Amino acid sequence: MKKTYSKILGGLIVVILFLQFNVMVYANEITDLQNQQASNEEKIQDAENQKEQVTQEKSDVQQQVDELNSQIANYESQIGNLEYKINDLNTQITEAENKINEKQENYDKQQKLLEKRLVITYESGETSFLDVLLSSESLTDLISNYYLVSQIAEADMNLMESIENEKKEIEEAKTTLEQNKQELDNSKAEKENMSQQLQIAKNEKSQYVSQLSQEEQDLQEEIDQLTQDNQKILNDIRVAQEKYRKQLEELANKQPSNSGGSSSGGSSFSGGSSSSGTSNAGGFIRPVNGGTVTCNGRYSSGKFHGAIDYGISVGTPVYAAADGVVLTTNNLTTSYGTYVVIQHANGLQTWYAHGTPGSICVSPGESVVQGQMIMKSGNSGNSSGAHLHFEVRKAPYTYSYSATKYGDDCRVDPNLYF
Repeated sequence: MKKTYSKILGGLIVVILFLQFNVMVYANEITDLQNQQASNEEKIQDAENQKEQVTQEKSDVQQQVDELNSQIANYESQIGNLEYKINDLNTQITEAENKINEKQENYDKQQKLLEKRLVITYESGETSFLDVLLSSESLTDLISNYYLVSQIAEADMNLMESIENEKKEIEEAKTTLEQNKQELDNSKAEKENMSQQLQIAKNEKSQYVSQLSQEEQDLQEEIDQLTQDNQKILNDIRVAQEKYRKQLEELANKQPSNSGGSSSGGSSFSGGSSSSGTSNAGGFIRPVNGGTVTCNGRYSSGKFHGAIDYGISVGTPVYAAADGVVLTTNNLTTSYGTYVVIQHANGLQTWYAHGTPGSICVSPGESVVQGQMIMKSGNSGNSSGAHLHFEVRKAPYTYSYSATKYGDDCRVDPNLYF
């Protein structure tokens, strides 16, 4: 009888060891997948950051292109105004040249008439003037003839002087117009040169915008690929979790009941309580004693965080928020740093991150009870100060860096379960 009992007991032990071995294998498989997921999530975050920088840079450069377009339009408008003024001056110069030519013709005609009279007077001799005077029949005729001769001579001289003055004035006006036209030509050339330089700068900026757009597209493709990879990883995790769950159920059925259905894994209840000292109807307890809440779902900037951060000194014990099975543990130098993930009977997962490296005191596949110490708080991974990151996820446990509130992904508000 004793031998039969011993054989049965030995068989049970072998079965239990075999199942535990399978559980550890599946736990390691899940751990590898979780590590790969965390690595992909970190790459997604880096790509998102790069894309955000590229998008911002693209926006800045596009704004510069718009400003250059505005400057080019302004210069083209000024060039158009200058061309209008230059055309107007050309018209005025042409009119002035026509007037000068007309005055010159009048001057030449009067000059010829004057020269002709002078020649006749010279050929007739000086007596011709006296003859006119002496031929006067009376003193009145003499005075009249003298006045007429004087008036003719004076009129000729005044006409010639007037034509000469008008010609000079028109030539001076023409010179001024030509100077103004030259200044406008120079200004137009300068503005055309500046417009060309701005156009070159605009083309370079536009080309850079195209390059940034391509880079932005490449980064988005990388993000999409990583997101797709993570979705596959999550599917693999779900498959592994299903296998894991069946093994745990079989293992639990083979073990004798000794503590109301929960195995402590050799550890005793050691602390970790809610503010009232016990867990409430939600089922979870506060994972650390003491400290302050430094982030409750959102950072001070308003950006969504998706977890509660407890500001607590390095080395503070961290406790399981509820009964469950340790799904995975890891010591990363980035992302969550040193972390533990526990699967609970209600389908939720609790994540405890940024612990002290090497402080994890539970193993994948181990059953833990509420309040059992699982590691010590720290400042590992992507952390800017000593704290515990406490996160709660529901199935299918997906995570999104673009989430802006609880429910955008599978993270849920931990406060609902305290």
